[in-house]
Amino acid sequence: MKTAELIGHDPGWLILVKGVLVFVICVVATLLCIWAERRIVARMQQRIGPNRVGPLGLVQSLADGVKLALKEDLIPAAADVVVFVIAPIISATTCFMAFAVMPMTGEVNLLGHKTAMQLTDIPVGVLYVLAIASVGVYGIVLAGWSSGSTYPLLGGLRSSAQVISYEVAMGLSLVAVFIYAGSMSTSDIVAAQHKWWYAVVLFPSFVIYVISMVGETNRAPFDLAEAEGELVGGFHTEYSSLKFALFFLAEYVNIVGVSALATTLFLGGYHALPGLTFTEQWLGGWFTIVWFLGKISLFFFIFVWLRGTLPRMRYDQFMKFGWKVLIPISLFWIMVVSTLRVLSLRGASRITVLAVSAGIVALVLLINVGYEMSKKKSKKVYVEPSAPSFAIPQIPTKITE
Repeated sequence: MKTAELIGHDPGWLILVKGVLVFVICVVATLLCIWAERRIVARMQQRIGPNRVGPLGLVQSLADGVKLALKEDLIPAAADVVVFVIAPIISATTCFMAFAVMPMTGEVNLLGHKTAMQLTDIPVGVLYVLAIASVGVYGIVLAGWSSGSTYPLLGGLRSSAQVISYEVAMGLSLVAVFIYAGSMSTSDIVAAQHKWWYAVVLFPSFVIYVISMVGETNRAPFDLAEAEGELVGGFHTEYSSLKFALFFLAEYVNIVGVSALATTLFLGGYHALPGLTFTEQWLGGWFTIVWFLGKISLFFFIFVWLRGTLPRMRYDQFMKFGWKVLIPISLFWIMVVSTLRVLSLRGASRITVLAVSAGIVALVLLINVGYEMSKKKSKKVYVEPSAPSFAIPQIPTKITE
């Protein structure tokens, strides 16, 4: 039975229960992610990290949340009050909505009903996630504009340009997945990976998506919308108390969201690792959520690893990388995948498909070699300037008494 048919018979109260469970999972995951990030980065920098509040410092994130709630809530005099208040609410609500189409388990029994841990399954589920992510950016842009201050406005403008650039690359990286799966439904894409994960079959798409999701979530080394060395705090400079906490919550739920989408589209979703598929039947099918959360944790570690190792990029480098590298490579890869898919569907032999693949690889290598050679030829040779014909006064190099 397909997931859409399975969850299509859920009563309203069961959908509400699943919605509450998803919300609780996201909030608890946010608290644990903040703690884990501080501990991992501390380990990388030979520090201890939070270790006082609760065992191993596990309650530190909760204590920070209580502290933020008790802080004074300030609204700048020049701010547009209505938009200033609505902006963090937009960011915090849209990030949760993406989980409505994420399949977290296979078939399970919940309160006596056979269902799946997924709120709904629509034919264009992935497009729904991308649309919700686009709406979430309005929270950042409106926060920068409504603050009535220069630095937040610059952070909001940066964020809008950044998200437009990297959403194009992210969307193009998913086209190859749609071509191979033959569907945009998240559950159908998970089912299509029963033999090979798309992270292996469509490895270039996987790499482009991982890079784009870091840029999409404004995380280091792409956190230019809140670059503290240039913009004080970026779009949230003027925010405090619970409004700032909502932006903080939205950032980490977005990280979990893009990681969940990467897990669904490229790592087989809730399915176990090859050779361990027997574990999917444990606990009546509920053990699959452990695999799902484990894969999300792997992506989260990559986020933290990047933050702890790479410096922030310059803005021009960042935009150039998005428009001149990721997008052209994505378009070329879509043409390659389309060609190979048509050949395989028309019954072409494996030798023909391999020969076409080898030809494409050789063509890419030749283009790369030609580009490097042209760069060497166009390199300007530095010529030492000749001495001028007019007199030059001597620069004093010693202090005379």
